[in-house]
Amino acid sequence: MNPAEIAASPLASPAAEITVWGMFWGAHIVVKTVMIGLLLASVWCWAIIIDKVLLLRRTRRAMDRFDEAFWSGNSLDDLYSKASERPTTGLSSLFVAAMREWKRSIQNPHASFMGLQTRIDKVLDVSIGREVEKLEANLLVLATVASASPFVGLFGTVWGIMTAFRSIAASKNTSLAVVAPGIAEALFATAIGLFAAIPALIAYNKLQSDVAKSQGRMETFADEFSAILSRQIDQSAGRGDRAA
Repeated sequence: MNPAEIAASPLASPAAEITVWGMFWGAHIVVKTVMIGLLLASVWCWAIIIDKVLLLRRTRRAMDRFDEAFWSGNSLDDLYSKASERPTTGLSSLFVAAMREWKRSIQNPHASFMGLQTRIDKVLDVSIGREVEKLEANLLVLATVASASPFVGLFGTVWGIMTAFRSIAASKNTSLAVVAPGIAEALFATAIGLFAAIPALIAYNKLQSDVAKSQGRMETFADEFSAILSRQIDQSAGRGDRAA
């Protein structure tokens, strides 16, 4: 829509300012594109937020169940046989990975216990990295939208204000009825940018904090389980020395 059409459009009346649809349909094509893009980004962010909230809740519950089973006094072999039969996540994933490395070493009669503790620690670190990567997937999208949306909305605002001033020059009319609709449409783009950015920023900080808590919990479990296996390694090595 060119400036002359904007000036002559019925949307130039003050009544158009009170309707959201009126401001959207009366906006320049560039401003419309900015608005649609920001709305799509907001929908994408909300989909990520809901998915991550559900994922973190499932992970936290799975950690609680496994933590209870791990410290219940059952043997590690029984717990390993049960955990390895179904998909693992969180603490159970760390446990299965470390136990698998442990069993591969002790079942080999020619294997040496030298370096086993280091290998187990490496396996635990890799497993933690994989679990954290799953939890952090797509969080960068929230950070990007939170930081970029206000500037994208500001671009739409600047373009809308430029169009409004061009409509004033084309109509040679400086009344508020001419300039107000264009400025309202321009500011509406900034409002949509903030609408997309604020929830994304709040959710990113909250989800990142929850991921950090889960990571800390996994690291604590890894240290505790590594100490348990270290004692098992020392006992097995001692029995081997006595047998020799």
